[in-house]
This record gives sequence, C-alpha cells and structure tokens, in this order.
Amino acid sequence: MKLNVIVHEAEEGGYWAEIPVIPGCATQGETFEDLLENLYEAVEGCLSVISSGEIWPELIFDAERR
Repeated sequence: MKLNVIVHEAEEGGYWAEIPVIPGCATQGETFEDLLENLYEAVEGCLSVISSGEIWPELIFDAERR
C-alpha cells in the first residue's frame, strides 16, 4: 500500500510528517531517517485504532451504495 506523506521541517529542528488520508496521524523525528522509522509505527498505530472502531467509526461504517 502506498500512502502520500507530507514532510515538514520543524522550526526547532528535525522533521515532522502527516499522512493526509488518515486524519490525525502524524509523527516526528530528529533526523529524516528517524522520521521514516517513526512513520511505520505511526501508521500502524493509527490504522489499528481505526480498525478497532474506537474512534472515527463513521469512517468505517458510514458508506452508501449507489
């Protein structure tokens, strides 16, 4: 699965990134390499919470067949 990631340079140094297709899913890293490692954990954690239905249940169940 490919996900688009927006990477930002943090004002205080390092980087932070957001994954637009997963609302609220973001992470940071002191180096770009740290950021990439942290992205895997962040996406895994966000998708785990979403699939459990604990938050954003409307994203999972609010579908309409046309």
